[in-house]
Amino acid sequence: AEQKGWCDTELSTNEQTRKEKTEAVESLHSEIDELEASIAKLNKEISELSNQINELDEAVAKATSIRNAEKEKNTETIKDAKEAQVAVEQALQVLKDFYAKAGEATALVQQPEIFDKPYQGMQGESGGVVGMLEVIQSDFARLETETKASEEQSQAQYDKFVEDSTVDKTAKNKDVEYKTNKKDDETQELGEAKSDLDSTQKELDAALRYYEKLKPSCVDAGVSYEERVARRKEEIESLQEALRILNGEDLAFMQHA
Repeated sequence: AEQKGWCDTELSTNEQTRKEKTEAVESLHSEIDELEASIAKLNKEISELSNQINELDEAVAKATSIRNAEKEKNTETIKDAKEAQVAVEQALQVLKDFYAKAGEATALVQQPEIFDKPYQGMQGESGGVVGMLEVIQSDFARLETETKASEEQSQAQYDKFVEDSTVDKTAKNKDVEYKTNKKDDETQELGEAKSDLDSTQKELDAALRYYEKLKPSCVDAGVSYEERVARRKEEIESLQEALRILNGEDLAFMQHA
């Protein structure tokens, strides 16, 4: 009776241990699978975000290079147009002064009586040259105005592009930081889960070995043939259940084979 009481206690405790450890092993396998899948997904997303950030940097660098070259060209064009307007204005003033003086000098000369109209000096010639220079001056003024407008528009577009790119890059960097921290946390959790699985598996193996030691004295001794057959069937079913849990395969159909 004392032996039977001891056996009943040991078998009950061992059965409970095997059940708990088997469930724990199954749960840890599932947790490890989920963590590995999540970490792989995070690695892919971080890589994609990093590539997008690099593309943004390259696009901004290219746009900046183009903008600087365009700005340099426009600045030179505006400078040349301004200088040209000043030069043309100076030339106009010289010509106007020259033709004015020439007209005055001609007017003082005694004109022959045979001319029906007063002598106009060089007014026709002066009008042609001055008019041409005024057109040129107007062209330079228009070039300056149009170039300034184009420069302002291009600069505004560039500033907007850089601003949008900076906002986008900041958001992506924050996303990378969040996902990296999450990946680090899950990597640590994965290591802990694998360690737990290793120790839990050892505990389950120990419980299974102890059960094998209990069998000769507590399960098989003094048991009738029918009881041994029944217990053997239960043992097989228990082992099949353990295998199903450990291997992740449903072998329940073998119980009915």
